[in-house]
Amino acid sequence: MKRLLFVFAILYLPVQCQEKYLVFFSDKNGSTFNPYTYFDSKAIERRIKHGINLYDSTDFPINQNYVAKTQNSVDSIGKQLRWFNAVTVFANTNQIDEVKKFSFVREVVSIHTQAQLSTVEESYNTVLKVEHEKILQRQLNRMQGDLFINSNNTGKGIRIAVFDAGFPTVDTNPCFEHIRKRGGFIKTYDFVKNRDFVYSYNQHGTMVLSCIAGKSNTKYIGLATEAEFLLARTEYGHREPFSEEENWLAAVEWADKNGADIINSSLGYTNKRYFTTEMDGHTSLVSKAANLAVKKGILVVNAVGNEGSDNWKTIITPSDADSVLAVGGIDPDTDYRISFSSFGPNSEKKIKPNVCALGKVIAAGKKGLEVTQGTSFASPLIAGFAACVLSMNKNFTAMQLFDTVQKSGDLYPYFDYAHGYGVPQAEKFMQKSNTPLPTESFELIENNGVLEVTVNDSYVNTTNESRKENSYQNHLFYHIENKAGYLSKYYLIKVSSKQPVRLVISDFEVGTTLRFHYQKHTITYTIK
Repeated sequence: MKRLLFVFAILYLPVQCQEKYLVFFSDKNGSTFNPYTYFDSKAIERRIKHGINLYDSTDFPINQNYVAKTQNSVDSIGKQLRWFNAVTVFANTNQIDEVKKFSFVREVVSIHTQAQLSTVEESYNTVLKVEHEKILQRQLNRMQGDLFINSNNTGKGIRIAVFDAGFPTVDTNPCFEHIRKRGGFIKTYDFVKNRDFVYSYNQHGTMVLSCIAGKSNTKYIGLATEAEFLLARTEYGHREPFSEEENWLAAVEWADKNGADIINSSLGYTNKRYFTTEMDGHTSLVSKAANLAVKKGILVVNAVGNEGSDNWKTIITPSDADSVLAVGGIDPDTDYRISFSSFGPNSEKKIKPNVCALGKVIAAGKKGLEVTQGTSFASPLIAGFAACVLSMNKNFTAMQLFDTVQKSGDLYPYFDYAHGYGVPQAEKFMQKSNTPLPTESFELIENNGVLEVTVNDSYVNTTNESRKENSYQNHLFYHIENKAGYLSKYYLIKVSSKQPVRLVISDFEVGTTLRFHYQKHTITYTIK
């Protein structure tokens, strides 16, 4: 029997890998634009109210001849981004070199990022234990949310866009029935799958949404229960290792077009593309887009991230952007920074976080109420709070809303890079009462070159429950602000006795500002 000998020749050919790029065009020549057919009526209303140009060139469409010529030279085209006058493409290096030669191409940037959902997984039985009932009550009362609820201020008429990794069961979950009944879900879009359906995938978005506007029977999970919503799926979720900023960029244009007043983003980008030095508020694409959204009248609320106990440590983008209301997390038990909450400032020393809220909460998951934690859930609590403030002050610009929410923090005017200005307080927006101001909780005395900070007797080792609900318990905050206007150091000191804190004045440079805060009282001292 003859044997056949088969010889296999293995031919090795060089293979060029596809990568994703952002191609920026030089102009929008030939573009025509009608804002009245492009924008939702609420977007038109917002622009007119705040004197924003209806014919801003950033809103004009991209030149489709440029898009077509680019598409013919690459493997595929992704998102078209009007604000940046750019398209995303898949291409190999030879193809992208050809694209760079086009006279209408200004710049080409490689994009390869990893999205971080700012959450730490932790769940319990859906039947809440007593201690979990306390968390549910505290997550709103810590902001004095009952004042808004009792005055029937629940964000009516405010439109909030939520960017996340999916919203499973939101179309059936009883915690959102009150929104569905009144047609409060205005539009939805999945920027990953390029379709309208978003009610599947990662439950992170469901839980985030509940912290803005959820209700369980008569119990409020979030404050803005009468707001309107735009739901955008921008990320794959925990199991997808790489997810690009392009979906966030496309979603922010979509939110603007559809009349959003507020955007909540419990997402961010860190070490897969950026260095900590680039968390400067204007380097990342999403920080640029967020700042532009604010100029167009939208408040952007973003989680600072959960990198506080990791090597990264610092905030994530776009929470680094100057105009973004960046939200840190506090622990419901200790009442100060929860261990994982990322630290500020941004790399240009601008204050971050701006404010904080509970970083461990009760949220509505796919199967019921769960305990979960992460700055992902502090951010929507503040977004709901901001919606209530805006509904009371409808003429506020985005930055006026930013500023007034920040100044309502219970540490203000004290701040640090763990808590910002503290937890916003609803009482700052209510009518003034005749209740007398509380006794000053401490005093600052200068004596022979030494500053003494002494807590008054009635504020030492207090166990008063109402005081616990509205303060950082028995901790004295103080910071050292240098002449450049940023903090050299900041401290949190537990007050367990009337023993004063002593500081030697000569240890500090002239022009240094020392600021102390304890139990709703702040004293500022400048070294002369």
